[in-house]
Amino acid sequence: MLLHLSDLHFGTEREVCIEAIHQFCQQYRPEVVVVSGDLTQRARYQQFYACVQFLNSLSIPYLVVPGNHDIPLYHVWNRFFSPFLRYQMFFGSLETTLETEHFYIVGMNSIRRRYHTRGHISVDQINETYEKLKNAPSGKIKLGVFHQPFYTFPDDHGGKDCPVLGKIALQKWGETGLFGLLHGHLHKVAVHDLNQIFDLGFDHPILDIHAGTAISNRVRFGLPNSFNVILSNGVIEHYYFNEDKKQFEK
Repeated sequence: MLLHLSDLHFGTEREVCIEAIHQFCQQYRPEVVVVSGDLTQRARYQQFYACVQFLNSLSIPYLVVPGNHDIPLYHVWNRFFSPFLRYQMFFGSLETTLETEHFYIVGMNSIRRRYHTRGHISVDQINETYEKLKNAPSGKIKLGVFHQPFYTFPDDHGGKDCPVLGKIALQKWGETGLFGLLHGHLHKVAVHDLNQIFDLGFDHPILDIHAGTAISNRVRFGLPNSFNVILSNGVIEHYYFNEDKKQFEK
């Protein structure tokens, strides 16, 4: 089981949701936790510290990628000359790969200092990710992690934050048997088949898997806090926070 969290936004966290995630992990023991960006609200030292303490406390291997909230917004000098300094102090590389018993996961950095929300991907990232996915062990579920989604419904930002080279990337990564991409950013739960949407021509789906906000009070669209679970057979489950029971439920 893979636990997919996103948009933690430490600095706006709800302790009741943090405790509920601890309970979930103690009960189900996921083999890996993936966080698809926006670990903090304003990229402050204390917020990164709180985030890494939370993730370490789960005692489960994890992979994270930065989100647009994880670089300074108001400190212009730091934003342009050392945007990822605090992120890297706590989490090291901006792009990591993690292999577990059932999953092969490639994290990608989609954040650029010149843009506040828009996702970006480079040709080098496309090629490097392709090589990793191509050489991944067979029989494992191959996943990419990228903060901004590759597709949104027209009413969700109108797709303006999706990466320009997204379709080109998918055409290449699809050759490797990519299962899907894990995203956040919109604080909205959704699953789309990118193979059908972009008419890529593969004989298998490539899923765009969106997560809501797991622990932040910055919920949107009237949705509760939530997270996703991907089982070892590829089944995707959505868990939502029950305010009365103080736990996440399907």
